Amino acid sequence: MGDGEPARAYQGHTGDRALVGPTAKTAVIGAGMAGLTCARELMQRGVDVMVFDKGRGLGGRMATRRAEGGFQFDHGAQYLTPQSDGFSAMLKQAEAAGVVARWPQDREKPAYVGVPGMTGLAKYLGNGLTIRKETRIESIVRANGRWKLIWQGGDETFDRVVITAPAPQIGALLPDEDPFNASLKTVEMTPCLTLMVGLPGDVELPFVARRTPEADISWIVCDSEKPGRPDTTSIVAQASRDLSMRHLELERDAFAKLMLPLLCKALGISAVINPAYLSGHRWRYAFVSRPLGRSYLADEEQTLFAGGDWCLGAKAEDAWVSGQAIATTIAKGL
Repeated sequence: MGDGEPARAYQGHTGDRALVGPTAKTAVIGAGMAGLTCARELMQRGVDVMVFDKGRGLGGRMATRRAEGGFQFDHGAQYLTPQSDGFSAMLKQAEAAGVVARWPQDREKPAYVGVPGMTGLAKYLGNGLTIRKETRIESIVRANGRWKLIWQGGDETFDRVVITAPAPQIGALLPDEDPFNASLKTVEMTPCLTLMVGLPGDVELPFVARRTPEADISWIVCDSEKPGRPDTTSIVAQASRDLSMRHLELERDAFAKLMLPLLCKALGISAVINPAYLSGHRWRYAFVSRPLGRSYLADEEQTLFAGGDWCLGAKAEDAWVSGQAIATTIAKGL
């Protein structure tokens, strides 16, 4: 296993090795930043690629919730801050396409949000891809030198598979003896409980966004202040890692009601106590607290890959780098 090694292109079947070349079928599991980035790069190189995702939409933690009453919430990733030239170039292209915008404008280093929500960037990255939504892959098994993906009510076989689910979920898809499992167990991810609050009328808030890492509510933002959002008062509050871990298994309504008075106290206004909209979301694998330390995992034949932000760090850019690295390695073998 490793990353950065050249992919091997097989000219035909050798034992149980499948043909892996320009005509190979590739499956990408997960339509978050890593999966969409990898699939988009492969599609642009002429690879036959299909993306699978268990959700109804795209983006993973680049998520947007729309609710009755005109409320809209970016309840996962809040914004993107590029560090590398490559990620910055991608975001500038997306900005030119009108699917991301800089926010806030007075920030010294550029930060971007999706338009009209964080899923705007995901839809842009997924444009032109073949994507099967609401398909939860249950297992991946070796079949005559290829990989069979199995889900409820169906299955399909591919020459190459790229898995971009959170590290703790990947092991459940593979056999217990798979070599990936030892590396996956070194990765640690922590949860985040998120509160979404929609307020009636025009409520004046003391700030647009505030991060207080040591507080029970570690991040608060008025999402409706972001560019391209509906003219409502929509607030997103994210719990600290400690509070999230202590109350992870509560029902959504229960932890939403637990977080609401904490938000009210942090804002110092009573209007939050009787919101027009109230909901919670549980991100079980929100943050990467101990990454793998390399860009991806690959089997010896380089027909099975695993990657995501968990390989390198907690930022969306880490997922992008991982997806790019996998696509580059695959392309070397075409």
